[in-house]
Amino acid sequence: MPETASDSWEYSLSVPNDLRAVPICRRTLRLILTMYGLIHLVDTAELIASELVSNAVLHTKGPAALRVSWSDGVLRIGAWDANPELPDPPRDLAESTGAESGRGTALVRACADVWGWHPLSRFGHRGKYVWCDLPSA
Repeated sequence: MPETASDSWEYSLSVPNDLRAVPICRRTLRLILTMYGLIHLVDTAELIASELVSNAVLHTKGPAALRVSWSDGVLRIGAWDANPELPDPPRDLAESTGAESGRGTALVRACADVWGWHPLSRFGHRGKYVWCDLPSA
């Protein structure tokens, strides 16, 4: 196991299509970041992970996964889901302030340096991976 935040690492957590998976992902992410001395990233990382995993669970019928990796001072947070369709483009965060839904990708865009998505295949199922990067500083 890496001893410092400067070493590279990656974790994946497969979750069922169940909204109860969202707080499990948040808590797991908090433990991982705390273990590597990255507590200063926890609040933003939890918000982003919540949005990504919520979208993966709400907009698909299959399983999902949270992926977290650290390399070269950058934390990458991503969610895989079984739906190959692209996510909705982010709205302006100011426009969606009072909205009941639709703020997820806007929050991710506002909190992260870079974000994106790409289609992929996992265990023979098509799907997509939506990710974003948070720098250490």
